Formats: sequence, C-alpha cells, structure tokens
Amino acid sequence: MSTIKINQQHKRIEIKEFEIENQIVFNYFDKLPASERDDKLLRAIYIGVLALMEDRISSFLSKTSNELGTELESLKMIFEMKKELFYKSTIKGVLAEDDIAEFLNQYFLEKKLKDRAFLTGNTAGYISKNKTGDIVCEVNGSPDLKIAIECKFDKSIRLGDIESKDIFIRKSDTAWSQLIEAQANRDSKVSIIVFDISLVENSILKSFENVGYIPSIGFVAIINSQKGDYSNLAIAYMLARDIALNAKEIDLDKDMLAMIVNRIIKDINEILSIKSLVESNIDNNKAILKQLEKSMLLMEFNQEYMKKFLKDGTLTKKDLLDYYMGEDVKDRYKTIEKQINDL
Repeated sequence: MSTIKINQQHKRIEIKEFEIENQIVFNYFDKLPASERDDKLLRAIYIGVLALMEDRISSFLSKTSNELGTELESLKMIFEMKKELFYKSTIKGVLAEDDIAEFLNQYFLEKKLKDRAFLTGNTAGYISKNKTGDIVCEVNGSPDLKIAIECKFDKSIRLGDIESKDIFIRKSDTAWSQLIEAQANRDSKVSIIVFDISLVENSILKSFENVGYIPSIGFVAIINSQKGDYSNLAIAYMLARDIALNAKEIDLDKDMLAMIVNRIIKDINEILSIKSLVESNIDNNKAILKQLEKSMLLMEFNQEYMKKFLKDGTLTKKDLLDYYMGEDVKDRYKTIEKQINDL
C-alpha cells in the first residue's frame, strides 16, 4: 500500500505511518525544539520539491543516488541544492529572509539579548497594502521599540540618494527609498537594508563594502549567505540597536535639515539650467516651459515641507517617505505637461 495518498478534492497530500531512517535527518530534527519540528518538516518538503523540479538538481540526484549514504556526498548534495535554489529569483528572497531571521534569533540567544526577530514580509504594515520591511526585530522584546530589516537580493536596486533623484521619472525601489519605507511601514526607530555580496549593484558595493550608514535614513549591510557569513549584519544591527535605545528627541534635526537644504540647492541648479535652454532656438520653448513648471512645482513642494519641518522641528517617518517619493508633485505635473504638449 502506498505511503502517500493524493486527495484530489482538497488538493493536498496525506501521509500515514511515515518513518525515515537517516542519520543526517535524525541529527537535524533531534537538535530542534519539539515546537519547531512540524514547521521545519513542511519547509524541508517544500524546498525538496522545488529542488526536484529543477533539471540540473534532478540530474545530480539521479547520478549520485547509488553513492549517497556517506556524509561527504550528503553534504555535497546539500551545498549544490542550496546554491541552485539561491539563484532562482522566485524563491531566493524567501529563503534569504528565513535564514536572516534564524541567524538573528540565534545571535540574540548567544549574546543573551531579549530581542526577537519576526518575519513580516507577507503582511501589510502601517501603509495600506505595503509589505516593505521583511523582518521586524523587537528590541528587548518590546513591540514599541522596533528595528525594521528589508532584504534585497537584487542587482537592480541602486543607492538612490536624494540629491541625485529625479522624482519625475518612473518610480523604482532604491536603498534610500526602501530604508525610509521600511521605517514608516513598520513604525520602527531604525531600519537596515541587507544585500548579498553576489547580488548587489556595483555603486552600492563601492559605497558600502561591508557596513554603511546613511545619516537619518538607516544602515546598509552586505552579507555573504553562500558562505554563511552574516557578520556585517550583526555589526549593523548592534549599531542600529544602540541608536534605537539611546536616540533622544531634539527640537531641530540638523541632519534632516541638511538633507532638505541639499534638495533645495539641487532644485535651484535645475532653474539655472533654464538659461542654457533660453539661449538655444525657439524649438526648445516647450522644454523650457516644462522645466520652469517643474522647478516652480518643486519650489512649492519643498517650501511646504520646510514650513512643516521648521514648525514641528522634525518630520514623521510618513512625511519623510512622502517627501522622498514626491508622488503628489509628480501627479500635478502630469496635467501641466499634457497642456504644454497640446500647445
């Protein structure tokens, strides 16, 4: 009689009286707390099925099926499977988040910290329908003091600093935007974005070879998951933790003010660029009008946030996210641009 029964009606598999005698499997589950074994078994089956669906791994398993049984061959199989799964874009993010959360919780135990890491990437946060912030760490177990972590194993993610950002182009995720968004969405004191050494855009790697800090924005950590090296994440987390525990509210945030001033300077330079357009021929008139309208909208937009900032002494994380994205001014410009094109 077959061990596995397929239940077509409920779209599930049913396994009865299942036993396995394998030293590696036994050792792994023997070390786990009883409360975690069922979840880990389901995860192992899921990962194994994904692996079997891949031709290269299936071929590998088939070639070594008669040789498996020694610890060396088993370790070789596990390494190849992990490497293959990691580079499959559909699941590398999920596996990365699981590994990072597991590392952090183990790290907290070793350091005798009361912190706890929770996977939150599948649930929306404080921003409607927004899931940014894959992991939330509660410092000292307090839900009121959190550090948000976003995992981005994707070479398309650039640094995206605010001085070089053009808010009129198509929206795309950047390290800056994800750090701000994670803080706002998870209501955290500090945020960290994690990249893998093999899947990170070159400009980020040049700016932050190991661990980096963007003032008033958050931390960048470069890990090497294939070597199991998460040391840079540990460094970034402990720095973020110190900030979260010790940061004091002040009347005026000088770093934030500097960021807004730099943005205004950038926009002033945009206005000066109009001079070169005026000196060219009449065919540039529409481009001049568009540039003028952009600059006027940006000046109004920046002025609104400057007034709010000077009045309150700071900006909320949601205000900062709205300011960085500039969606409101972008939408207003679309109508004006259409009117200019229709002239």
